[in-house]
Amino acid sequence: MKRGDIRPPRWATRLLHWYCRAEIVEDLEGDLNEYFQRHARSKGIGRARLIYVIDVFKFFRSYTVRKPNFVDLLIQWIMIGSYIKTSGRSIVRHKLFSAINIAGLAVSMSVGLVVIVFISDLMSYDSFHEKRDRIYRVITTNGSMVCASTSVVAGKKIDETLSGIEALTLLRRGFGGDVTAGPATLPISGLWADASFFKVFTFPLLYGDPATVLKEPYSLVLTEQSAKKIFGVTDVLGRSVKVDTLNYVITGVMKDIPKLSHLRFESLASFSTVELQKPDTDGGFMSWGSLYMNYVYLVLQKDSDPSVLQTSLDKISAAENRGLVDSKISLSLQPLADIAIGKKLVNQIGPVMNSAAIWILAGLAAVVILSACFNYTNLSVARAFRRSREVGIRKIIGAGKGHVMGQFLMESVIISLMALVVSFLLFLFLRTQFISLHSFLENLAVLKLTPGIVLSFIAFAIAVGIAAGIIPALLFSRINPNKVLKDASTLKLFRHVNLRKGLIVVQYFFSLIFITSTLVGYKQYSSFLAFDLGFTTENILNINLQGNSANAVIKELKELPEVEGASQSLIVMSLGHIYGLPMKYEKTNDSAGVWLNIIDEHYLPLHRHTLLAGKNFTPKQEGATESETIVNERLLKRFNIANSDPAKAIGEEVTIDGKKLTIVGVVKDFHYETVEDNIEPMAFRYFANTNYGFVNVKINSHDLPATRARIEEAWRKVDKVHPLDAKFYDDQIEQAYSAFSMMLKVIGFLAFLAVCISSMGLFGMVVFTTETRLKEISIRKVLGASEGKLIVLLSKGFILLLSIAAGIALPITYLFFDKVVLANFVYHDPIGWPEMLIGFLSVMAIAFLMVGSQTFKVARSNPAEVLKRE
Repeated sequence: MKRGDIRPPRWATRLLHWYCRAEIVEDLEGDLNEYFQRHARSKGIGRARLIYVIDVFKFFRSYTVRKPNFVDLLIQWIMIGSYIKTSGRSIVRHKLFSAINIAGLAVSMSVGLVVIVFISDLMSYDSFHEKRDRIYRVITTNGSMVCASTSVVAGKKIDETLSGIEALTLLRRGFGGDVTAGPATLPISGLWADASFFKVFTFPLLYGDPATVLKEPYSLVLTEQSAKKIFGVTDVLGRSVKVDTLNYVITGVMKDIPKLSHLRFESLASFSTVELQKPDTDGGFMSWGSLYMNYVYLVLQKDSDPSVLQTSLDKISAAENRGLVDSKISLSLQPLADIAIGKKLVNQIGPVMNSAAIWILAGLAAVVILSACFNYTNLSVARAFRRSREVGIRKIIGAGKGHVMGQFLMESVIISLMALVVSFLLFLFLRTQFISLHSFLENLAVLKLTPGIVLSFIAFAIAVGIAAGIIPALLFSRINPNKVLKDASTLKLFRHVNLRKGLIVVQYFFSLIFITSTLVGYKQYSSFLAFDLGFTTENILNINLQGNSANAVIKELKELPEVEGASQSLIVMSLGHIYGLPMKYEKTNDSAGVWLNIIDEHYLPLHRHTLLAGKNFTPKQEGATESETIVNERLLKRFNIANSDPAKAIGEEVTIDGKKLTIVGVVKDFHYETVEDNIEPMAFRYFANTNYGFVNVKINSHDLPATRARIEEAWRKVDKVHPLDAKFYDDQIEQAYSAFSMMLKVIGFLAFLAVCISSMGLFGMVVFTTETRLKEISIRKVLGASEGKLIVLLSKGFILLLSIAAGIALPITYLFFDKVVLANFVYHDPIGWPEMLIGFLSVMAIAFLMVGSQTFKVARSNPAEVLKRE
């Protein structure tokens, strides 16, 4: 392109002429063109055009916009009324095609409405805080691990040394226990928080002074709901309660926390209480590396720059890291708005939705909506012959391109708004179904309707209507009235048959990807649930001890005839819960982190772990010194213990968390984490005096509800405060993969919608095609063509399009699962062609039913009747 031919975007210039006052438009356009040429030389053509467009919008000011002409406005309103009336008549006249379009758009838009409300909820998280735009959380990076938590030291250093901070608060997880108020004892949970908590966050207090409620040690702030739970009333200021063994004074009662808050708690206890209970020498509470329980939030001053503050954080990290040997810790700021929508961090507080998952969900919904828009485009273009004369007459009597476009866009928008009414009813049903898909979603969103949401629904429907009608509107606006009224067969729209075919292929391409992904994913999900973990989980009930004595619970359970055996464990494995500590092998001076579980001598037999060498733990009396460990095969390989020979490894010594332990047994490798993870080095430890997390009970019963009732009765003999928290191992494994199951349900539902919408569009296309080819079919029948040949003739084109869509979709789906999705799952079943072909054959059967039913009807028509009408 020559330099003299470079011009700004024409549509932007036309927009400038449309809104700008006549007396200044020439000068303004000249100035903008002069700037455009200057930017084109210095910054390039692309950036120059972008700047030109921005400037055109920027000059849309009160002093540049022309005053509206009353007559023009009146004419425009009359034209809009005409558009609405004509569109209504067209919709009523073509009932079948209108019904197909309304149904397709309604079904697809209902999904869009759910996504809109869901994203609106996520965007509204923590929006009730007055200083939300200036609130940041200090997060910690330690090697490859990024934590939402940080150390108390970091919080105090920032508060003492950094300028530009308006307020800072320290929080700590772990407050809670059994609250005793009078004769009642109830469980309660919460956070430790310092005196500045209410300076950072906007949680209104019903009773108490926000500046002092958390100042003194043993101060307690309750939410409105927790106050009612404990006392039955909310005005409880000054009352005393006992939490486990400590007495607290209630200094404040706050309003209940909004659902869309990442901070959720029943109570707040003063942080100064923790400092009294845990002095500097106690377990490194005040050490730089103690960063897994504490959280720091701060409010920047209005003129503060977060990037400048980051430089100061780097200096603090550099100074404190001098005392570390094996790791380097760095601090950074996370805006409050990025907590609920962002990457899930270690020790995250509150629910988090990955932004990538939101984009995927929105993208899937957009695909379904576009499929319905393609239906509208296809059917509108297919009816070109019938509507071309209407457009030609309109143009003859003076309608311009803009009027024709307005007419067709108005028609598509009206259909979209009609579909919105139906989709809103579907939305009310889908909203509850979506929330109930997973407990995570119930905890994450409310999907509440507001006036702003309703307005966004209307705007969304208008946008969908414009998207659906823009291509037909553009094509019809270019019709030459002289040619179309003389011979409609010369209409250029008939050249767009490949466009219609391409849209059908795209529709079924996405439909096949959805349905095939569902089938492949379901097979993998089923294989995860039935996977051989290396130990048994059948009929094992895991009971959360909730701080009770394991021996006391087991004693009561052994009185039940249905209980075959019981063991103790710190964690329940193969669910994704992990616990690890550093281990060192002295002979090679090699050290690394290993996964651990603390068990008793009954655990391995109860779960049927395979002991390759050595023996089980030796029972010890309470208070005995820990001296033994049992390891898996992978640990021997990782540390090269006895050349990985299980028999020779017996008697070797290792150091775990500073304690020397003797290997007394080696178990066959099993899945400590979920199936998607590699088998890692793992060790069992045995503590005779540990409060274990769970009791594992082997059940043999033909009446599980009755057995559970007896177990609950035995539990109440030990703990009258906490309800029984017990789940069967197999149910817990199913729950561990529930996110995968939830995604399958979503994709499966979208697959169903996509196939339905595509099939409705195909049905409309078949109806139209067969109607327009009645004369041809009749002549062929007169010349001797059989009904079977006519069905093949009419349907082969559509079947070919579906085959093309399958030829593209199936390999892409296979590669996507093989190289992307299942690449993250170390142990998975190979993808088989049966599940790939089932989806294709199912869609083909539905499509053939749609095509065959109509073509059979036309093929059996009486040619004499048809030709007589011609």
